[in-house]
Amino acid sequence: MPPLRFSITAIVKFLLYLVGFFLLLFLATITTVDWTHYKKKGYYKETLATLDSLPVLGSDQGFLLGGWAKANMTPPAPVPLVAYRPRGNYEFVQDSSFVKALILGNPDFKVAFLNYELLIIHPKLAETLRKEIDEGDFPIDHVYFTATHTHSGMGGTIPGPVGSLALGGWNKDLVDLISASTLKALQEALVQMDTVQLDYSKSNAENFVTNRLVATDPVDPFIRQLIISNQAGASASLITFSAHATCLSSRFMGLSGDYPFYFSEKLEEQHDLVLFAAGAVGSHRPHIQGNDVESVKNYAAKLDSIIDHNPDKTIELNENGIFAAKLPLQLREPHFRISNHWRIRPWLFDWAIGDYPAHFDLIKIGNTLFISSSGEVSGVFYEAWEKQAAGLGMNLIITTFNGGYIGYITPDKYYQEDYYEVRDMNFYGPYNGAYFKEVIGELIDLGAGL
Repeated sequence: MPPLRFSITAIVKFLLYLVGFFLLLFLATITTVDWTHYKKKGYYKETLATLDSLPVLGSDQGFLLGGWAKANMTPPAPVPLVAYRPRGNYEFVQDSSFVKALILGNPDFKVAFLNYELLIIHPKLAETLRKEIDEGDFPIDHVYFTATHTHSGMGGTIPGPVGSLALGGWNKDLVDLISASTLKALQEALVQMDTVQLDYSKSNAENFVTNRLVATDPVDPFIRQLIISNQAGASASLITFSAHATCLSSRFMGLSGDYPFYFSEKLEEQHDLVLFAAGAVGSHRPHIQGNDVESVKNYAAKLDSIIDHNPDKTIELNENGIFAAKLPLQLREPHFRISNHWRIRPWLFDWAIGDYPAHFDLIKIGNTLFISSSGEVSGVFYEAWEKQAAGLGMNLIITTFNGGYIGYITPDKYYQEDYYEVRDMNFYGPYNGAYFKEVIGELIDLGAGL
C-alpha cells in the first residue's frame, strides 16, 4: 500500500472547514448581553400600558364566606426527588405531600388559594390544573397558586429537556393524581363555606433567616399570617415566611415537606388547617443548626413559639370586599449567561427550559393585599414595599411560585457578580430588580384604590 500523502492545501482546507463549523456553532448558540435600560424596552412599555387598563373583578357584600380542606397527593410508588441535583427516586416517605385549598369570597365572587408541597408550580402544571377546575365547573373566579418550595419534595411536574434530566420530567400519572386531589380539596372547601372573620398578624423571626447572597444585606424577617375563623369556632391560617425550605441535607433521600411541613403541623395545634406559602425567598436561607429531621422539627417548633398568639396584638380586619386581577408580565428575551457579557441564544434557552408566560396575581381582601410573583423575589425589596402599603392603609403579603417561573429577582447591583442567584438563576437579563420594584409598587397603588 502506498504511503498516505496529505497536501498542504488539503490540510488547510480541513482546518478552515473546522474553524468555520465552530464559528457557525458559536454564532448559532451564543450572543451578547443586551444592556439596554429596561425603561427603553418595548416589554416595559407594554406591561405599564396593560397595568393602566388592568381589569379588576370582585365584590363587596358586607360579609365574607370561607372554607378550607386538604387532600393527600402522595404517589403510590416512589418518584424522583426534586432540587439540588438529580437524586433519583425517594427511598421512603418521611412526610406525606398535600394540596391545601382555601376559598374566600361571597356568592358573587370567590378566590381559591391553592397550596402545594412542591418545589414550584410549573406553568404546565398550573395550566393543567386550571383546565381541570374550569371543566369541573367550580364556582371559582380566580385561582391563586402557592407552593411551600420544599427542596425534598417530589418531581414529575416539570417538562422539557432540563426538567427530564434533573427534575423528574413530566409524570402524567402523578399530575393526574395532583389534579384529582386538587379537585377533591376544592369540593370539600366549597361544601364547608361559612361566614368568616379575618385577622392579620406579623411576627419578627429575624434570628431564623439570613441573606445567603450577601451576608451583610438586609432580610425580610417577618412571619405574616392571615387567620380565618368561622362561626362554628373552626379556623385556618395562611402563613408566609421568606426562608428557603432547604433545611434537610441534599443527601436526604426521603420525601419531605422540610420545615414548612413541621411548622404547619405545629400551628395546626391551634388551627384546623394551615397553608404555608413561600414568601420573598430569593436570597434568603434558614438560620438553622443541623440538617437532619430532628433539627428541622426543632427549627419549626422555635418558629411556632415566636408566633404572637396574643389576641390583643392581632389586627382584626373589618372590611369585607374581595377583588382580584392578573397582570401579564412582559420580559426581556432570555438571558442565560455564560459570562458577564455573553449568553446563550433565546431559542436554545426556550428549547431547554421552556418559553412560559410570567404574571402577577393581585388579591385584595378587606385591607390586606396579596401579590404573587412568577420570580423568586428577594426579601431585600420587601421593606420598601411594605412601608408603601402601610402608608396606604394596607397589610401586604407577597408570595412566589404562582404558576409561572422566571428565576431569581435580585438587586441589580449584583448582576455582574459571579453569584449563583444572579448568574445561573437570573433568567431574563439586567435591571429586573428595578423593573420588579417599580411594577410591584404600581400594583400596591392599584390595590389601594380598590
